[in-house]
Amino acid sequence: MGVSDVDEPKYEVAVRFDDLQGDLYSPFYSVKRFEDLGLQDLLEGIYFMNFKKPNMIGQSQSGTGETAALVLTMLTRIDMSVSNVEALCLAPTRELAKRIQRVVQTMGQFTNVKAQFAIPNLVKRGEKIDAHIVVGTPSTVLDLIQRKQLAVELLKVFMLDEVDNMLDLQGLGEQCLRVKRNIPSTTQIALFSATCSDRVFKYMYRFAPNANRITSKNTQPSLAGIKQLCMYCRSEEDKYRVLLDLYHVLTVGSSIIFSKKRETASEIQRRMELDGHKVATLHSAQEGPDHDKAVHAFRSGKAKVLITTDAFARGIDLETVSMVVNYDLPLDQNRRPDPVAYLHRVARTGIFGRPGLSVNFVHDHESLYQVNEISTHFGTCMTRIF
Repeated sequence: MGVSDVDEPKYEVAVRFDDLQGDLYSPFYSVKRFEDLGLQDLLEGIYFMNFKKPNMIGQSQSGTGETAALVLTMLTRIDMSVSNVEALCLAPTRELAKRIQRVVQTMGQFTNVKAQFAIPNLVKRGEKIDAHIVVGTPSTVLDLIQRKQLAVELLKVFMLDEVDNMLDLQGLGEQCLRVKRNIPSTTQIALFSATCSDRVFKYMYRFAPNANRITSKNTQPSLAGIKQLCMYCRSEEDKYRVLLDLYHVLTVGSSIIFSKKRETASEIQRRMELDGHKVATLHSAQEGPDHDKAVHAFRSGKAKVLITTDAFARGIDLETVSMVVNYDLPLDQNRRPDPVAYLHRVARTGIFGRPGLSVNFVHDHESLYQVNEISTHFGTCMTRIF
């Protein structure tokens, strides 16, 4: 995570820094109670979300404490007595934007804060945005700024969430930079990323040169508690049959199936629905209302199976997901096995101590190599089913 303010940065640290947090004269001094932070009406929202103390370091699933920290930063910077847009947060997908917005509404429910989405198909042409906080996706926010529907002249804080995923989606990194060129030079900039590769850090410092940097070491979620299976298929086409057989054998609550192409996702949906399964699908060809309808169907339990690609499942955080199927294994931009993407996928199951299941399809020498590389990376052993 990189953070830039208007002041010249003086520190580069790697948490943890317990001693410095206890030193009253240290720039990293931490109070022990939320009451000591002068948060006023925000305290009720914080307690409503069951947060007890501000000075703790923890590891959590995506969409829990770290999102609250991001939102609290925005809420404490704005002046609710005026009607200016003073905080702007960009997320790589509409699901992530909605997740952040839900936290804004929950944490700020006892205040007069006004927040608005800036995601596709929700802001009418010519409609001016009247809110203190705006949460949206890069392309829509950029379009609204250029159309003079979103005024950013008085912006105090500008945040990017999940920078690593921004860079995984074509063009979003550049769109964020174009948004930045439209905001005042005095605006505080904060960048958040779950993973910080050299590529991510290079982008961060391009976005916010000489930024303060805070990184947490060795806090990556583990695969503990998740049973991993490697299922052999005779061919690419045979994977459809194996998938249906899998759902006949297992009793599954909610599950997510990851495919590489949207055409594959659509074909999986067709075959599963013919087999009597209630399915929702997320892919890039969907329009906004269809996209939201699919998400709602899965969240509400109307659809028990969500078929998606990596990009369009971000932000879908449910406690009831009991199985993840990697119909196609995740690959990076160089077409090599991507352990980080694999971890993000399978970490959606087995949370909060519940047993989880990851099923990985293998149908040729290349996919066998991919699953072996991922297994070796994590030092785990997958149970092989022929």
